[in-house]
Amino acid sequence: MTRKPKIRPKQINLALQGGGAHGAFTWGVLDRLLEHDEIEIAAISGTSAGALNGVALKAGMVRNGRAGAKAALDDLWGEMGAITDVRLSAWLRQFGPTTEIMTKMMEAAMPFNFFESVTTMVSPYAYGMFYQNPLRPIVDAMECDILHTGTGPALFISTTNVRTGKIRVFSHEEVTTDVVLASACLPELFQAVDLTDPITGITDPYWDGGYTGNPALFPLFEPEFPQDVVIVNINPLERPGTPTTPEEIQNRINEISFNTSLLRELRAVQFVRELIAENRLPEGSMKDVLIHMIADDDLMQDLSSRTKMSPSPMLLMRMKEAGRVACDRFLDAHFDDLGKRASVDLKQMFG
Repeated sequence: MTRKPKIRPKQINLALQGGGAHGAFTWGVLDRLLEHDEIEIAAISGTSAGALNGVALKAGMVRNGRAGAKAALDDLWGEMGAITDVRLSAWLRQFGPTTEIMTKMMEAAMPFNFFESVTTMVSPYAYGMFYQNPLRPIVDAMECDILHTGTGPALFISTTNVRTGKIRVFSHEEVTTDVVLASACLPELFQAVDLTDPITGITDPYWDGGYTGNPALFPLFEPEFPQDVVIVNINPLERPGTPTTPEEIQNRINEISFNTSLLRELRAVQFVRELIAENRLPEGSMKDVLIHMIADDDLMQDLSSRTKMSPSPMLLMRMKEAGRVACDRFLDAHFDDLGKRASVDLKQMFG
């Protein structure tokens, strides 16, 4: 009996955007990717919610492979939404309002209006000794020390240095609970996280990495990583129409701000690809990166910055399901492209 040769899985890098509760969309994407034996995740670059997803995936994979990664992601988002029974949430989701209606309900809700007013008038430093970062118990539970084993995908976490205004990417043994909290530190809500550079001994405050890299792509360009970079995009690049209400204007400002660094890096990727195609670079001096995206802009355009701050079980389960569907759609259309060609036309994007 002739044994069939084992098919070597296709290796990819993942770039995971931040976006609060919308990060549950990425949960769904990762959940589906982990079920696909012909895909192997070599490296992850994550910011904010993307950092939380990346840490959960790697920590779970170190403990128990793909099944462990799926379980760790379920635990993370169960904690984020206080979901006590995922099956119950999935059942309730069928009878709940659409994401568009949920967004309108939140925009009209007095508690959200009051909360937004408070965050613009009251500093998180006003709480003094009573301040606590609500994400700390969740990140502590992921036990970041397990990430330093060297197994599983390489992991890169983006933060913003408040003093310099520059991006700082942490990797490998540098990733700690405080680093993950810094990557998800929105300054209107949380106090800056102080991190000390082990080389210089300088301690600086850090904010959300989305301001300078959402997520950072450049760590994935190293020669040891595969060509394919799959971006899980949860901030719509385009939004039709002109924002007119205060909420719509602020929402679009946030989306543009948090996409700027990504678009800048994508433009640089396209520039390098053109130089390589025209033989204007020494062979092997630069990497020809293949860009792919998993997104659902129609869904994200139904949502707003308010739903990012509302991790209700119903919303999170809907986002997870949408992520799984979007991942299936991507795999059906572009699995064969992996390792061969980009599925995002950057030239058209910036043309």
